[in-house]
Amino acid sequence: MSSEDQKKREAFAAIQQLISQSPSVAALQLQLAQGQFGVSGSPNGEIAPPAALGEQYLVFSLADRELAVKAELVQGVERLVELTPVPNVVPWVKGVMNLRGSIVSVVDLRMFLDIEQVAYTPQTRLLSLQANEMVICLAVDGVSEMLPIPATAINGNVRQAIIPSWAAPYSMGGALLPNRGIVILDVARLLFSEKMQRYKA
Repeated sequence: MSSEDQKKREAFAAIQQLISQSPSVAALQLQLAQGQFGVSGSPNGEIAPPAALGEQYLVFSLADRELAVKAELVQGVERLVELTPVPNVVPWVKGVMNLRGSIVSVVDLRMFLDIEQVAYTPQTRLLSLQANEMVICLAVDGVSEMLPIPATAINGNVRQAIIPSWAAPYSMGGALLPNRGIVILDVARLLFSEKMQRYKA
């Protein structure tokens, strides 16, 4: 067995161990390991085993910013698919899709947050989030990685430094990491916001 095969076996063994602790986090790790997000784990294609320090967050991009949500609230990351339009809804609801047997609304997060619109690209992803039995897919610019972020790195008082005004109402703080700042979104605050609930045109 080559050392590369051994590394892959170790990575998948670590993912299997995660399954008992958090099935959704393990599933996302597996998607990352298989390259389903359209990014590779490292430049030479090696699969890194999940890190154990800090709670796991899924990092995604929107308008040249890095944002993250708790991985346990992520149901999956999907490639852009053809959506079924819904009449009489606000423009930021792009339609509905069948997500593993459930009909789920798809929200364009740029449009919802009043950010400049750009055309969807091959990197565009649908991020399905769940909070209190509510599931919504958000169209985001791209998904990059799973990242352990220690609670001590998340600061609610760094709003002006790294949190743009369009994200402030839905963020729980920012994580200042070496060479990067990540906006941490509060999924429940986003999904149950008054604006999100008023989707009828």
